Amino acid sequence: MDFNVKRLAADAGTLFSRAVQFTEEKFGQAEKTELDAHLENLLTRAECTKHWTEKILKQTEVLLQPNPNVRIEEFFYEKLDKKAPTRMNNHELLGQSMIDSGTEFGPGTAYGNALIKCGETEKQIGGAEREFIQSSAINFLTPFRNFLEGDFKTILKERKLLQTKRLDLDAAKTKLKKAKMADARALVILSLNILSLFSNAVQMWAEEVTKAEQDLKMTQSEFDRQAEITRLLLEGISSTHAHHLRCLNDFVEAQMTYYAQCYQYMVDLQKQLGNFPSAFSSNNNQSTASGGASVSVPILPLSAPLASTTGNASSGFTELQNFSGSRKARVLYDYDAAGSNELSLLADEVIMVSSVPGMDSDWLMGERGNQKGKVPITYLELLN
Repeated sequence: MDFNVKRLAADAGTLFSRAVQFTEEKFGQAEKTELDAHLENLLTRAECTKHWTEKILKQTEVLLQPNPNVRIEEFFYEKLDKKAPTRMNNHELLGQSMIDSGTEFGPGTAYGNALIKCGETEKQIGGAEREFIQSSAINFLTPFRNFLEGDFKTILKERKLLQTKRLDLDAAKTKLKKAKMADARALVILSLNILSLFSNAVQMWAEEVTKAEQDLKMTQSEFDRQAEITRLLLEGISSTHAHHLRCLNDFVEAQMTYYAQCYQYMVDLQKQLGNFPSAFSSNNNQSTASGGASVSVPILPLSAPLASTTGNASSGFTELQNFSGSRKARVLYDYDAAGSNELSLLADEVIMVSSVPGMDSDWLMGERGNQKGKVPITYLELLN
């Protein structure tokens, strides 16, 4: 019990010394040990990383789930370590409404059939969106949260401990400075032979100086050790940046896959809608003619930029597909072959193209010297 009281008193004295040192520094009445420039730069870099990680994390959460109420609900489920209830996203809700309405109007009617096809595509897009959100949460959001809730909290803890060690160091410096000043005054008084009892005071202050020097040496060692620990942790921010870069690549890849899937779903849907009965198409054309000019949307492969297509080129492709023979064609865009049966293309080169019976209407057979393979029509311009 006696030991605990002494320990408590010692701890209270240490806390008091830190408080006094901190207060005097704030009022400019005490000197403060400054950290070296390298460590200060590392601390600034860590704070900057924390700030922007928080901001990117928050904005990504808003992107993946724009509804704030749903975000709050998911947050509470996560804290309670429970699985959030599965709900349909906006695309899936729209798709289900279209399917239900198409069923009501009748799958055998042009409008009902179109609604059902559009609804099925919307649900496919909703599924792709769900996969994108899940992938982004695992490969992008989770590592960012782990940094903020793990590594950076450790850095803050060690930084706070470094601040405490610095206060102890500066308090020890102040104590030694005061002890030396008192010892010097005692020596002056003793040298004047004013009072012989000051010899005891000189001895006492000499002991205080020795003790203060020992305390300073110990606090300096503890401060240096803590500064080194903090520095090593802060230098790990470079590894954090490298890890976050990999996570960013995963996020971009997930976005690319998601948008490519959505585009392909819509291209397929456009083809299906284009195969509707001629009576339905002519009805649409009549309404368009009465309401304004029609708009034609070309079907392009995923990686092709949008380009205008002339009527002559379309008729040329149709002629080439219906009759045997070959024509020269200029390549409009670079194309990377997706398989061994395809031919890679370079923009502005001229190749020979021909039609093969049974081949998809969106493709032709291309030849460049001894190389031969399928090429997409939308990348070509037939030459006269």
